[in-house]
Amino acid sequence: MNQPKSPFSKQQLLPQEETLEILKQKGELFIGIPNENQYQEKRICLTPDAVAAIVANGHRVMIESGAGESAFYSDKEYAEAGAEIAKDVKKVFGCPLILKVEPPTYKEIKMMNPQSSIISALQLKTQSKEYFETLAKKRITAIAFEYIRDEEGKFPVVRSLSEIAGISSVLIAAEILAATNKGNGLMFGNISGVPPIEVVIIGAGTVGEFAARSALGLGANIRLFDNSTTKLRKIQTNLNQTIYTSTVQPKNLMKALRRCDVAIGATRGKDRSPVVVSSDMVENMKKGAVIIDVSIDMGGCFETSEVTTHEKPTINKFGVVHYAVPNIPARYPKTATISLSNIFTPYLLKLGEEGGIENSLRYNKGLRNGLYMYHGILTSKSVGEWFDLKYSDINFLIF
Repeated sequence: MNQPKSPFSKQQLLPQEETLEILKQKGELFIGIPNENQYQEKRICLTPDAVAAIVANGHRVMIESGAGESAFYSDKEYAEAGAEIAKDVKKVFGCPLILKVEPPTYKEIKMMNPQSSIISALQLKTQSKEYFETLAKKRITAIAFEYIRDEEGKFPVVRSLSEIAGISSVLIAAEILAATNKGNGLMFGNISGVPPIEVVIIGAGTVGEFAARSALGLGANIRLFDNSTTKLRKIQTNLNQTIYTSTVQPKNLMKALRRCDVAIGATRGKDRSPVVVSSDMVENMKKGAVIIDVSIDMGGCFETSEVTTHEKPTINKFGVVHYAVPNIPARYPKTATISLSNIFTPYLLKLGEEGGIENSLRYNKGLRNGLYMYHGILTSKSVGEWFDLKYSDINFLIF
């Protein structure tokens, strides 16, 4: 007897794979925050309020005893917020995820467990080839927070710290000018009948914008120089007023520097800041004038600048006071800590919601932009080219 013909083909009758949607499973984070031991570093990545929010979402935070003291946060405040306080630094570095401001030292990398993750600054120009080889041996996953992008494609950590540096540069200049600090006795502030202080700002980035905003708020006259007319136009729009702007032409810059009471350098370059102000230009400035070289962490934009410290912040050359301390935000560690904490907290909560760093790197393009080491494999093109190291595209590793 003939069997009725099946409406399905033989291939269709074979068992087929079922494609299921992969759901993001929430994971528990265990974050270690060690003390910052690098010179002049006083910030910490999370405030007690941020720790409370993270712990309330089911995560654990372990902080080394005394880690928040330089930013004026006590162990008691962190303990009350739900953090575990550890006196043994090895215990903190044993956590699966380390969060710190400065890049980990060789000694700190040695204390980390294999396959751990770390979020910190990278500070590429201070590193060496051996540094990345050491991370690779431990199969570390490392994210540089200065390269993390937000939804708008901007760098939130860099912008936040640049805002602080810009405002600080004007406040520092005001302090140095005071006679009690052996300055020339001039005061910021638009006092009736008294000519306002003249400020020259070189660089129209975030630092320059916030320096300009602060100087104007204190009643100063400002002159802003940058070779990008787009940046100069944008800064006028952001300040909502017309100010003196110019491209960096030696004749105009020299004229402005001769008249100014304060000069703020805020330029950046690919490898180092370009030297915009020569020694001759500085020599022709007013005696008692103040230079704040915010660009000193990239070599400085004044030829006469030399690196100084928070303990001894100024030197005098040609009768002009030079302030060239790297890491200006560390001068205001509590403000800088709150600012960093505001950025890190949403990222960490999102990491937890997405099941940890592994999954988050798949979904979060901005976080992936900060990744430079994935399980010991270098994924940063810029690091690879800088140190002549082999690197791999992260998209081939995680998908």
